[in-house]
Amino acid sequence: MKCGKPVRSEEQEYCHDCAHTEHYFAQGAALWLHQEPVNLSVYQFKFHNQRVFGRYYAEEMAKHFRAELLRWKPQIILPIPLHSSKRRKRGYNQAAIVAGALAELTGIAVDVHLLKRVRGTAPQKSLNPAERKKNIRAAFSVREEGRERLAGKRVLLIDDIYTTGSTIDEAARTLKLFGAEKVFYLAISIGQGY
Repeated sequence: MKCGKPVRSEEQEYCHDCAHTEHYFAQGAALWLHQEPVNLSVYQFKFHNQRVFGRYYAEEMAKHFRAELLRWKPQIILPIPLHSSKRRKRGYNQAAIVAGALAELTGIAVDVHLLKRVRGTAPQKSLNPAERKKNIRAAFSVREEGRERLAGKRVLLIDDIYTTGSTIDEAARTLKLFGAEKVFYLAISIGQGY
């Protein structure tokens, strides 16, 4: 298992995406498949100011992924950032809410400012896998004042939805470029892998 998507059979080691893509992250997982009622819940959380859902998602992550967190040993939790224009419009970053709550529950340090989005991008949901990679390329950077915190660290990225992995991959590539040792991720929901 690499990204955590379901596979067709126990003999299949990787989903289709992981079998055909070299990921920058080491491993990851999501709580649920992105289908009803989860997709509706995430939509409310993301677009209708249901911030209270973030604590619930973090509690579920802490409970369901306890073994993974012990095995991965992340030293810092980072949310996938929103571009400043999108954050102003929405009023909050849903991944930062989950990351902050997960940090409280696990005792792992969190930094909601270290990874930043330096370029606005089109919504990923409307793009095919190749377009997603191109769209997200060079969209992230690491704040200069926090770069020493990243050197040699094992990082846990938090996002809401994992579809093809383009966003997580680009964030992981950026973090490793600035010295992170390994990058893992947890998401609320994930697309189907087959």
